[in-house]
Amino acid sequence: MNRRNLLLGCIVTACCIASLVVAKATETQKGDWTIQKSDAPGKVEFSLLTHNHHGNSNHESDWPISAFQGLDYSKPGKQDVQFTITRDAGRFDCEGFLKDGEGAGIFHFSPDSRYVQEMKALGFDGIDEDRQFSMAIFDVSLEFARQMKAAQLRGLDTEKLISFRIFGVNADFIRDLRATGLAATDSERLVAFRIHGVTPEMAKSLQQSGYHPDEETLVAMRIHGATPEWIADLKKAGYDHIELQDLIAFRIHGVSPEFIEKLSALGYRHPQPEQLVAMRIHGVTPEFIENLKSRGLKDLTIDQLVAMRIHGVD
Repeated sequence: MNRRNLLLGCIVTACCIASLVVAKATETQKGDWTIQKSDAPGKVEFSLLTHNHHGNSNHESDWPISAFQGLDYSKPGKQDVQFTITRDAGRFDCEGFLKDGEGAGIFHFSPDSRYVQEMKALGFDGIDEDRQFSMAIFDVSLEFARQMKAAQLRGLDTEKLISFRIFGVNADFIRDLRATGLAATDSERLVAFRIHGVTPEMAKSLQQSGYHPDEETLVAMRIHGATPEWIADLKKAGYDHIELQDLIAFRIHGVSPEFIEKLSALGYRHPQPEQLVAMRIHGVTPEFIENLKSRGLKDLTIDQLVAMRIHGVD
């Protein structure tokens, strides 16, 4: 073998090795898919079950029917199906069967080799194979990443982009929050807003009632159930424009319109907010007051009732 043929052989061998390395780096993830009808218009319940070295993982959520390229979901009866889901992060190639809107099969996921570099150019790094797969599932597109970057958010990174897609933080949500006067610049808090149900509509409703809570207070209000509707019920019970921290304390300790109504029927009309909280903390219930009255202990003040409970009077 002359030197030219030897060199050619080395080049071919090197190319084969390089091809194997590239193939390994872009090796498809595979698993099972299921699909069934959803109550959401224009969507289906779609799940992906993967099997890899980390174990099994299942991703299930509502997907738009339009995402399934090549699938005729309206066709009745049983059919063999092949369809593709294309995302910026990669492509899902699926095959299996579908019968009357429900089906199952297998999928192969092929990551897009350009995605990692394009995301890195936008400032989002740390995208390994598993993370890219997740970003494909939740459709963390390049355009979405650009929109979030343009929103100038604190703490924005790759993981936050995935969380945003999972919980529904998007450009419209941020814009509507800011229209109410909220800064809406903290990535972690935006996720908390979505998890706990803080909406632009809630902020507007509170503002119309004369309240201007900050973002932390809004989250606390939702966690403890101090909703605009509940505040309206308190207003009917005679408690209008209560301090927000008192409202939260009411919810924490169980001060309700029903509790206030029962106290009023026993002669305790419109106690101060701190008195109501103290009564609930120490167990001064309407039943306790009625029991004392039946034993001849009438016309006791709220402070006396609380003191009796503190000292163990049943």
